Amino acid sequence: MFEDDKLTYKIIGCAMKVHNALGCGFQEVIYQRCLAKEFENAGLSYEREKEMEIYYNNEMVGTRRIDFFVEDKVIVELKALAKLDDVHLVQGKNYLKVFNLEVGLLINFGSTSLETKRLFK
Repeated sequence: MFEDDKLTYKIIGCAMKVHNALGCGFQEVIYQRCLAKEFENAGLSYEREKEMEIYYNNEMVGTRRIDFFVEDKVIVELKALAKLDDVHLVQGKNYLKVFNLEVGLLINFGSTSLETKRLFK
């Protein structure tokens, strides 16, 4: 198992604990706060609501806030929707490309079962 796989597996485990405790139906910010606590319990370093710079032709053109940046290598985007759409996957993959990162996770707490998608550049 690759190091990134171990890390994403650990992140997903934290998300499962949150979803098992709360179920679905809450706002995204509630899941975000609980997930931060689980990351701390798991000994994961993270930045919450991290501002990331976006560059175009080597010029900074703006920023985008991501939900979590875990261990300085994995973007974690949260949703609390009944169903994920393709646009959410595309958005996550674009973040990896723009921020020059290899792996990310899209986690949806809004359905009765936790929905996770690993994203690769």
